[in-house]
Amino acid sequence: MYHRNLRDQSMLGESSIPTVSSRPLIGVPTGREKSQRFFGLPLYIMNQTYVRTIENLGALPVLIPLQMSKATLHGIFERLDGLLLPGGEDMDPSTYGAERHAQLGATDKERDRTELLLTEWALAEGMPVLGVCRGAQVINVACGGTLYQDLHSERPDFAKHDYFPPNYERFRISHSIQIEPDSRLAHALGAVHEVNSMHHQGIERLGDGLRAVALTEDGLVEGVEVPELPFVVGVQWHPEELARTDQYSSSLFYDFVCAAATEWRAAVPAEWKERALAIQRRARASQAVDDAGEVGEERVVTCS
Repeated sequence: MYHRNLRDQSMLGESSIPTVSSRPLIGVPTGREKSQRFFGLPLYIMNQTYVRTIENLGALPVLIPLQMSKATLHGIFERLDGLLLPGGEDMDPSTYGAERHAQLGATDKERDRTELLLTEWALAEGMPVLGVCRGAQVINVACGGTLYQDLHSERPDFAKHDYFPPNYERFRISHSIQIEPDSRLAHALGAVHEVNSMHHQGIERLGDGLRAVALTEDGLVEGVEVPELPFVVGVQWHPEELARTDQYSSSLFYDFVCAAATEWRAAVPAEWKERALAIQRRARASQAVDDAGEVGEERVVTCS
């Protein structure tokens, strides 16, 4: 394997990356469902593969629950070194100002609220972000972009992308992508790479400040980056399912963990935050997502 197992080390740092004092704390937002085993008990959930992949590379993963107040969520965010946006449900089209399509899948507006807030804050600060499948779409929407709600019906000229379990294995290779050679994604994967595919939504209009760095043969955007920031990458496939056997997929997560472990704040352009906030204001103007959402009560604790 390309990566080194660093979870038993107190620090990251060899010849390939700068030496850092501690392992990076990386936030992973959760999803939610009602337990079939425990009589409908509400649960926060996440695919363990994301967590184990970054933990094996030296990160300290922290799962971020939904339904937190904005103040609580920001308190968690302030302690992070990086943000991993995982796959999951369809994004609600209200987040990018569209009406619901007949083929729209399951959505969770509270997850949309939580992930958009975290992504907006991360982009404004220049924090390293890796978005996977839905995560790439969250990055795009946070920057004012839009999505195809159902590729098959909206773009029948595109090839099949919805190779969902249980009919197909999650690690099934479905198609290749062409990658811009000067991109961060190419640093990990090279100029051409074969990927798995488990999505029926996709990026339609690219968000402000984003660069499309990977395309399928039919022209669908499968990889995006923010060129001005140390590491903001979104991919439409699921590299976490390939990382155990594919050294290139593993190196994508390795690059992300290394970026989170560096002094990334020093690499963010001085004028970036003002520009990022302007992008987000324009995006919010076209969104109908409710900031109040389904959240907990604001709490202030005084410690003596």
